[in-house]
Amino acid sequence: MSHSWTDPLPDPDRHAEFYADVPLKRGLAWVMDMFLIALITALIVPFTAFTALFYLPVLFLCVGFAYRTVTLARSSATPGMRLMAIGLRTHRGEPLGLPEAFLHTLGYTVSVSMVLPQIVSVVLMLTTARAQGLTDHLLGTVALNRAAGD
Repeated sequence: MSHSWTDPLPDPDRHAEFYADVPLKRGLAWVMDMFLIALITALIVPFTAFTALFYLPVLFLCVGFAYRTVTLARSSATPGMRLMAIGLRTHRGEPLGLPEAFLHTLGYTVSVSMVLPQIVSVVLMLTTARAQGLTDHLLGTVALNRAAGD
């Protein structure tokens, strides 16, 4: 892959390798991230004298929101994304900063909380040239395969 992470987004026709298998990798990364979020949530529960069991879905949502925002802001990828060798970039080809990471996580959270936006997001990932979900389209972000060493 000859494209640099600092360049604007690669053209999906000329540099298809950056978008190859991204929807599948995002799905696998999501499963891994959900497992890690569940593990972190489970580790927190005893520190609440187990009262968190009464509001476990809210705790899970808060842990997940913080997990996604912090990891996207730090490395433009969640641990699951890094394991799958993908990362998010802005429309300028830059890594996500804290504001973009927060907005991306907010958009993701809203999308997964309702059926229709989630279906639209998955369909967009599977049918658009850059494999962007609904939140990606709104923010101009894109998930790309990472080159070795990135």
